[in-house]
Amino acid sequence: QVQLVESGGGLVQPQGSLRLSCAASGFVFSSYNMYWYRQAPGKDNDLVASIPATGATQYADSVKGRFTIWRDNLQRTLYLQMDSLKPDDTGVYYCAARNFDNGIQEFWGQGTQVTVSS
Repeated sequence: QVQLVESGGGLVQPQGSLRLSCAASGFVFSSYNMYWYRQAPGKDNDLVASIPATGATQYADSVKGRFTIWRDNLQRTLYLQMDSLKPDDTGVYYCAARNFDNGIQEFWGQGTQVTVSS
């Protein structure tokens, strides 16, 4: 059974930090491209950061220099370190996995709420 389980969300003041984790099971984690998405209230689901199975990380312009994505293939876990948080970073953060080796296989987690507010 495929599972992606996010954790680490919460309420934080502006300029604070949070670290999100996404624990994966049920698929070959190291073979999948991994993503963090954010859905702000009333807005579309936006890509925040991505890390491929092999290759370079990418970030949305709005989070460059503040967020860092990395993965631990042995622990089958995806991370997102979020620093210098802003109220605009508020939203539900989802991790996603995609593989294109045999068509498209895609999995999503249930999301974790991040609220940046004073």
